[in-house]
Amino acid sequence: MSKFVFVTGGVSSSLGKGLTASSLGRLLKCRGLRVTMCKLDPYINVDPGTMNPGEHGEVFVTEDGGETDLDLGHYERFIDENLGRSSNTTTGTIYSSVIAKERRGDYLGKTVQVIPHVTDEIKDRVLRLAGEDVDVVIVEIGGTVGDIEIVPFLEAIRQFRRDVGRQNVCYVHLTLVPYLAPSGEQKTKPTQHSVTELRSRGIQPDVIVCRSDKDISQGLKRKISLLCDVPIEAVISAIDAESIYEIPLVLHEEGLDAVICAILGIDPAQHPIALGDWEQLVHRVRTAEREVRIGVVGKYVNLPDAYLSVVEALRHAGFHHGVQVRLEWIDAEMVPDLVPSERLHELDGMVIPGGFGERGIEGMVAAARYAREHAIPCLGLCLGLQVMVVEVARDLAGLEGANSREFDSRTPHPVIDLMEDQADVVDKGGTMRLGAYPAMLSPGSQVAEIYGASAVTERHRHRYEVNPRYRARLEAAGLRCSGTSPDDRLVEFVELTDHPYWIGTQAHPEFKSRPDRPHPLFRALLGAALDRAEGREPRLIDIGDLDFVG
Repeated sequence: MSKFVFVTGGVSSSLGKGLTASSLGRLLKCRGLRVTMCKLDPYINVDPGTMNPGEHGEVFVTEDGGETDLDLGHYERFIDENLGRSSNTTTGTIYSSVIAKERRGDYLGKTVQVIPHVTDEIKDRVLRLAGEDVDVVIVEIGGTVGDIEIVPFLEAIRQFRRDVGRQNVCYVHLTLVPYLAPSGEQKTKPTQHSVTELRSRGIQPDVIVCRSDKDISQGLKRKISLLCDVPIEAVISAIDAESIYEIPLVLHEEGLDAVICAILGIDPAQHPIALGDWEQLVHRVRTAEREVRIGVVGKYVNLPDAYLSVVEALRHAGFHHGVQVRLEWIDAEMVPDLVPSERLHELDGMVIPGGFGERGIEGMVAAARYAREHAIPCLGLCLGLQVMVVEVARDLAGLEGANSREFDSRTPHPVIDLMEDQADVVDKGGTMRLGAYPAMLSPGSQVAEIYGASAVTERHRHRYEVNPRYRARLEAAGLRCSGTSPDDRLVEFVELTDHPYWIGTQAHPEFKSRPDRPHPLFRALLGAALDRAEGREPRLIDIGDLDFVG
């Protein structure tokens, strides 16, 4: 039977529940256990798909097309498993399901209440992830204990231990132990209050993970143990780490995985831990001395979490090349003012990420033009590909006023447009192209060399496409459509043949990058950027060195 670990948080938001849960998942996988993860989010939105990236952060897209919370990206990167839409449940989806059942008469005329109907729905979403092929399900509860929104979720996981057996459930509570400079002390009172609040909901934590910027002494651990009724070995100190990928090692050193295995009845002798590969990864992170400067030209640069997976994919590629990636955040609206300066020229590489809406588009087009004219390695993602196409159409193909129909409904040359069979649906609020789609790569193209394959599958999140009516004009101007859908109808990749690296993709390859297996497009971008930084002749990466399944 599957075991369940529930991770809650107290005192403050943004303490790192997602990273703590992900790190635990990695540690359990290093013990040979089969792990899956999910997040229960208290907001009423059905999913984050319509939420402002500048407020909520990026929308992470799963293989099956789920628009989910960004923490699922951490989960996938740490446990190296592809998750699905079922791994993100919100209050909105719970109530939508309960109300639909009530309308169908599934409750046989009973009064529908939070307990048991809403809590049963929450428990059912968690139980669906269990199975013969899963040893441990790790569940993160969004929000902070004390928030009114998460009360139904806390009640549901309280009931869970009774439903599946005490020996199959572990409660992990993440809190803050702040250091007060005036007194020169770390204070445990916030942790005590947070645990008291959790216990008032009927949940006694089995493990308390204490976030702090300094080591927590044994004396403080004993105090927390006594006042919170937790064994001292289950009080875990989680101090700030230089890299998020060091967190599993920090938590293992504190004994987190061993304690949880003991609580769940998992024999550590049968599941010894093997951390060698992860330790090598962290060693590469720590010892990288060279540096490359990568500009991220985006619309939401005031909140870097809006591009979280892009940032991590760049870092993964940096790990591979043994370099530190220095990010230069460039507001797309400011690019026209930056072009006369040296700031863009000083970049070693550039990424133009995805986004929606007209704001900043002309700056992105200008950035793509500057990268093309000055041989700066540039990777366009989703919207990035579209502005690259617009730039080529205007400046190389002579299509004056070319644009995307999304940004200019009256453009004389809609080189980016809705497909004819989608137009009516999308105008009425239809869905986007979401999830994994295959692409065929042109033999001899740069992307085919980079992937080392003739066919790949990447995740998508968009509704506008390259207009096929302009494809011949664009290719005649020098833009190679180097990857298309299997029916050759949709353009998936574009590139310039006389540029060291100027590649766009309709997909979001950043979602599939892993710290120990960087995505080929990002790895090749960093290779070209490193060549530029060190003044070498640009070259393609050695495809024999690739280890990636597209």
